[in-house]
Parts: sequence; structure tokens; C-alpha cells
Amino acid sequence: MNYQIEIEPPDIKRYRAGSSGVDYVHVLDSGKPGPNVMVQALTHGNELCGAYALDFLFRERVSPSKGKLVLAFANVAAFERFDFGDPDRSRYIDEDYNRVWADEVILGKRDSAELRRARELRPFVDAADYLLDLHSMHEPCRPIMVCGMLDKGAAFARKVGVPADLLIDTGHPAGLRMRDRGGFGDPNSARNALLIECGQHWEKSSVDVAIDTTLRFLKATGVVDESFVTPRLRLPVSERQRVVRVTEPVVAKTMGFRFARPWKGLEVIEKAGSVVATDGDKTWRTPYDDCVLVMPSLVHLKPGTTMVRLGRYD
Repeated sequence: MNYQIEIEPPDIKRYRAGSSGVDYVHVLDSGKPGPNVMVQALTHGNELCGAYALDFLFRERVSPSKGKLVLAFANVAAFERFDFGDPDRSRYIDEDYNRVWADEVILGKRDSAELRRARELRPFVDAADYLLDLHSMHEPCRPIMVCGMLDKGAAFARKVGVPADLLIDTGHPAGLRMRDRGGFGDPNSARNALLIECGQHWEKSSVDVAIDTTLRFLKATGVVDESFVTPRLRLPVSERQRVVRVTEPVVAKTMGFRFARPWKGLEVIEKAGSVVATDGDKTWRTPYDDCVLVMPSLVHLKPGTTMVRLGRYD
């Protein structure tokens, strides 16, 4: 299903040349000891809210009070081919930029537009103490903070304070995400990363969520002063944050994969054994009562792709 496009791709051409030597990557250095903090937008070229959030920071003249702040627009090549008639086409050029972050892939010999860009940004990702990756979703769903596979991500999300729904998952069979790379995915490392799904791709509200989450993230890392953050906040903190713990991904085996209903996301299915989807001769059923459906979508259907994740609230 296609949804109304309420926002237009922002003009980011002014941000091509930065201080890093890599196009669309800006390193703001306070000159004082402190954390190395990175915020990335446009991991997928059709997810516009993150680009608005970085544009907001630049327009507000954000400056780290200590440490370094790296602001990066990732898959700009895909973003630049955004088409209102086929907006999902700009998700990527050759492959999903957010599935290429395992060493055997990013340091290997395989080539694609996304791998070339990931290789440019890898030094910044590997140097970051804290990372925020800004995303949105195809289906209209309330925001979700993807905290990775470890409890330390959820603890950090509680420090950020938004959104209400926090996700601890099992990763993606199709490849390693940036937010799980290296120390981010090591329980013994102090490095930490979050990935925020800000809402439906084309909703204006996704922009407010992206900006607000980014500001709160910067405050939580200590890289900017609270005096910069507080006056610019747009949304209230969540009264209660709950963790959805994923137990299994539902991965398509064939192009015949179909959902039993037009799920939107974060539905809680009361009874174990309820049909979620069918895929050829395979029927996916809820494995337990009160099963939560996380980010269901058929838009990028192909064998090997995670179509929905099954979990439950802690």
C-alpha cells in the first residue's frame, strides 16, 4: 500500500563538502576531551526524517561542548533518485546499505554502490563511542527504538528517554547492521548504538520524532550542553518505556509470502497458534500468547528478507 507523502526530500546539497574529507560527512571537534558521537541519516535513501534532523542541527549551529560530533548523510546516491511516483525505489541502489557491516563483507572483495559508501564511512563508525542511526518505516506505526541484541542498548535508550517502545532483537539473517558492528554488539564494550524508527516514511510527525530523539540522544551522550537541547525539544518524554524482546524473525522463503491480515506493527496477538503469515507450504503462527508483531511489511519481499519479527513485552 502507498501512503500520502506529506514531506519532500530536503535540499542537502549545501552539506556535501565537510571537514572530514568525505562527502556529506561532517566532523565537529570541540578540541576538548570527550566522547566521539555519530549521528547518521539516510541509511536508506527513502527515509527522509533523518535528513531533516541533521539539517535542523546544522541550521541551529550545533556545536559539541566536549569531544567530537560526526554528522553523516549515508546513502546520498539512493536519496538523489527519489521519485514521488515510486518513492520506495530510492531505498538503495544495489543492495541494502544496512546489511553489509560484517568484516567479511565490508573488508571483502565484493563490490556495490552501498559497499563503496559503507567503506568510506567505516572509519567514522569504528571510531564512534556512541551512534544514532535515524530510520523510518513503510507502515504507519508508533516509533520504535531498535536497541540491538544486547540489554546495554535498552539501558541506553532509557537514558535517552524516548520512545515508549524499545526493541531487543535477533539481528537480520540477510547481513549485519551498522548498529551491531564491532563494540556496539559486544556486551563487554562501553560503546553503544541505537537505531530509531521514527514512524511512517512520509508522515510529518516522523520529522519531529527524528529531531527530538536526536536532541535527547546528544544530551544523553554529554557531547552537547543541556542548554542547547532543552529549548529545542518538541515532544514529551514517554511516561513508560517497555521492551519488546524478539524471539524469532519471520524470513521469506518464496515470493509467495503473504500476511494473514494487513498488519501495521506492534499489534499484540492474544492467542498462541494464531496465523501470522503463509509462505508456500509454510504457515507462520504465533509461538505464544500476547505475541507482538514488529515492523511487518511486504514492500521489499524477496527470499531471505525478514518480513516481520515476533516478540513479547518484558
